[in-house]
Amino acid sequence: MSTGTNLLGGPPPTHLPEHPEVDAEVAGGADPAEVAAAHPAASLPWALLAERALDDGQPVSAYAFARTGYHRGLDALRRAGWRGHGPVPWSHGPNRGFLRALAALQRAAEAIGETPEATRCRDFLRDCDPQAPAELLP
Repeated sequence: MSTGTNLLGGPPPTHLPEHPEVDAEVAGGADPAEVAAAHPAASLPWALLAERALDDGQPVSAYAFARTGYHRGLDALRRAGWRGHGPVPWSHGPNRGFLRALAALQRAAEAIGETPEATRCRDFLRDCDPQAPAELLP
């Protein structure tokens, strides 16, 4: 069980800010495409679009949506003080959009045969939070 305490002296966990308007729209059943258009900097709607495309057997579209959510998430992580490494815990709700986009990117990369990228994404997801792959990957 993780206590959230870094005993190795590495960087502290990064916690992205909340986006209550995005969460409310998603929880209210809004189309993720509309949410992404209204809030393009938020990772969650891009992750949802990628997951839907994967479910629909459209890995190229999923890859594009996931990559957008991933890069939007990297931008947000950097604004929150992340310096390219360190924990991004799944337990912090606002981090989940980025982590879901990263997991969708891994799945889409794997589906289109981008094995090195799929491996990098899986490793990055595990580095962000060792519990995230179990939550997000088959």
